[in-house]
Amino acid sequence: MPWKRRPFTGRDLSAALNIADLREVARRTVPGFAFEYVEGGAEDEATLRGNREAFAALRFVPPTLIDTEGRSLATQLLGTPCGAPLAIGPTGLNGMLHPQGDIALARAAAAFGIPYTLSTLSTTLLEDVARQAGGRLWMQLYVMRNRAIAEDIMRRAAASGFEALLFTTDANVFGSREWDKRNYRTPGRPRMRAVLDTLRHPRWLTQVLLRHGIPRFRNIEAFLPAGAASAVGGSTIIPQMFAPTITWEDIAWVREHWPRKLLIKGVLSVPDARRAASLGCDGIVLTNHGGRQLDHCVAPIEVLAEIAQAVGERLTIVIDSGFRRGTDIAKALALGADAVMIGRAALYGLAADGETGVRRALEVLTVELDRVLGQLSCRTVGDLGPHLLRGPGIPAAR
Repeated sequence: MPWKRRPFTGRDLSAALNIADLREVARRTVPGFAFEYVEGGAEDEATLRGNREAFAALRFVPPTLIDTEGRSLATQLLGTPCGAPLAIGPTGLNGMLHPQGDIALARAAAAFGIPYTLSTLSTTLLEDVARQAGGRLWMQLYVMRNRAIAEDIMRRAAASGFEALLFTTDANVFGSREWDKRNYRTPGRPRMRAVLDTLRHPRWLTQVLLRHGIPRFRNIEAFLPAGAASAVGGSTIIPQMFAPTITWEDIAWVREHWPRKLLIKGVLSVPDARRAASLGCDGIVLTNHGGRQLDHCVAPIEVLAEIAQAVGERLTIVIDSGFRRGTDIAKALALGADAVMIGRAALYGLAADGETGVRRALEVLTVELDRVLGQLSCRTVGDLGPHLLRGPGIPAAR
């Protein structure tokens, strides 16, 4: 019937009203195996679903009859002005979605005055991102068995002007993303149906594969065996390179090589947050890796309030995993986060139409956040607080 609700079917991104609309465009634009790489979670995907369910369990209690004219999303993040309480999170293999994926993401972030975080497993040299995109750049760090890789990344990122390092601690053992694995006969070798599916996406085939070839892990290429630098060859080698031996003692080692702001990405408990503060870290990122690592893991939003109460005055608190709406962002800020890091939401825009798509994703989220500020009778993000929420663990205001 003409009035039946359907998923967004257009191509004009200006008509995409929300992140779900951009997701639909992305799903149609890139081959299934590329979309599944972005979309999938670990094992039964209980963590993936739980991230969204945790937001749904929180409800707003809006005050009324308060002047909300002149609202602003501007804030401070790590002591520096920020256009909105947002950052784009680190994601690997962005060149599989768009030939200049990392640069497109960084440029869009710079246009909105927010940080972009480049992954160790990016497909663009960090020096090229700094030179071609500029803006506020953060570097994500995986520590591998060969410590020279991390030392090289830190040295180059510091020389290129990256302002912060995010030491990722929750991927020392790779999660099992089973739906992603089903696209391959063996690691790095797609099944025939996945190969044939690429023919149904001529735009992607031309822009990404034919013009630029298989994406490569540019920032660690010099340390990989012959044939392992591409997304195909590296899929079997790189998971074996991660160091399961990293500990809190490695914070001192990182500090020896990194002179600027340091955040620990992978914190989900008060004891770990307190330990990060005691070791002199500048901030933490509450994350379950977007549901891609440990299945049946707590959602970061569920532990945010207790962590913010424990260390909020000592650390910058950033949170990710499952954010799709301005209301999600407002809930996190109300519970004590200083900023929200987005991953898939930005990648949907990237897959849909490169930098233009990422900008549309950021526009959608900031417009939604501004609207919910007004609906909650707030003029700034600093006006948000737990008194505006009801849900598990949140006492009623008196």
